[in-house]
Amino acid sequence: MIQIRDAAGFKLERQVEYGTPEQNEAVRRIIDDVRREGDAAVIRYTEKFDGVAAERLQGRLRVDEAELAEAYGKVDAAFVEALRKAAANIRDFHERQKRQSWVHLRPDGTMVGMNIRPLKRVGVYVPGGSAAYPSSVLMNVIPAKVAGVAEIVMVTPPATSGKEGIAPEILVAAAEAGVKEMYRVGGAQAVAALAFGTETIKPVDKIVGPGNIYVALAKRNVYGAVDIDSIAGPSEIAVLADDTADPRYVAADMLSQAEHDVMASAVLVTTSRKLAEAVKAELAAQLADLPRRDIAARSLADNGALLVARDWQEAIDAVNRLAPEHLEIITANPLEDAGRIENAGAIFLGPWSSEPVGDYFAGPNHILPTNGTARFASPLSVDDFVKKTSLIQYSQSALQESGRHIMTLARGEGLEAHARAIEIRLGDGPGKEGNANG
Repeated sequence: MIQIRDAAGFKLERQVEYGTPEQNEAVRRIIDDVRREGDAAVIRYTEKFDGVAAERLQGRLRVDEAELAEAYGKVDAAFVEALRKAAANIRDFHERQKRQSWVHLRPDGTMVGMNIRPLKRVGVYVPGGSAAYPSSVLMNVIPAKVAGVAEIVMVTPPATSGKEGIAPEILVAAAEAGVKEMYRVGGAQAVAALAFGTETIKPVDKIVGPGNIYVALAKRNVYGAVDIDSIAGPSEIAVLADDTADPRYVAADMLSQAEHDVMASAVLVTTSRKLAEAVKAELAAQLADLPRRDIAARSLADNGALLVARDWQEAIDAVNRLAPEHLEIITANPLEDAGRIENAGAIFLGPWSSEPVGDYFAGPNHILPTNGTARFASPLSVDDFVKKTSLIQYSQSALQESGRHIMTLARGEGLEAHARAIEIRLGDGPGKEGNANG
């Protein structure tokens, strides 16, 4: 069971998913086969890993409009309503992130600026098989749509029952988010198809979305041929709480992340041993009838902690060391305490801002930095789906004014041709006599 520990010096042992040698070799082989054989390799590996007979996939990798329409008949109207409300919140939040191209004219006649353009084609990986995450569809697709990405292609594994179908919730979420191109393929073979293309699937510029270890390793392998968002680690939550916190709420929110995976981490940071003891008792009580009890219990035992700090500064320091994916602040002054947090993917303020509010509905992206990478990384955003190009224009007089400085810097680096490219324009260098405009 989870233990009460001192906050001073506590460090969460995290494991970055580099995979075993066997897993890495398997992923490399799959990628090579897809690059060489295209659809044939994709279908072969889908049959091998997902149990769908090859003949059922021939010519049917792409989801057609009939299957999409049929999916709406398989989900509750209440689900569609909730999905649309969540999508509206997510869209509104990400619309506020958009930035415009800009130019700046200086008095000396120079112009500098930046062109901001959307990526042309993006691939979204959505986990499937035994689990369905329509919320991840919205969180990946909507920022790309807001950014102006023209082509968004979604891949997701077929059902694990040996059928080629996809969970209707995923298809409906994709349709609501505006995806027009979807394929029933998952795993490393899907990542390879997105990166390098096949007869059916055109290559993309970037791949986003979470997946299992084979998907993560495949994304590592194709990075450079395409961009990727990140290598997602296990889910994390830290709760910073004082005596005003209700231990039932704290325990419930810790379990909301612990049930994800045995590798997930859930940590309470407080100065109150009384609260820590009460949360420990609540965790045990709430675990009793939790459907994913075994997963959550192991997560708490292996990767959870109830940290008691000597004072509030030590508690803040502990949170900043953790750099958690999700941070809840349940204190008397949560907004004031948030101002002292340097490292967190998303911060949830007050007792009514439970972490699942952010997972599903509030609007900010739930694809967040894990494994302590909140020290330097940010949530998925519109910025992940645009590229920036610098603009530079100098007038003749501006170059004459700055040329000697540029030449000095170039020659300081031993790059004489760089210096001469400026010098020749100033009328002082080799080729002066041959300058038709001189």
